[in-house]
Amino acid sequence: MYRILRGEMVKANISVSKLSSQIGVTDKTLRNKLNGETDFTWPEALTIRRIVNPNMDMEELFQSDQPEKEVV
Repeated sequence: MYRILRGEMVKANISVSKLSSQIGVTDKTLRNKLNGETDFTWPEALTIRRIVNPNMDMEELFQSDQPEKEVV
């Protein structure tokens, strides 16, 4: 889950519905991405940062609190 991103969305007064329409995905898809079930694409991440907080580092904004997946 992306707690920092969710917090920045709240600060910027941007709902899941509004952000999903701005990045071109469904609400369900964005929720899945925010919950760490699917990954953000690079263009989605860039657009989200521009909308939510363009001054924040990508690494900080998209810091996940889930353990990283092992690559086998």
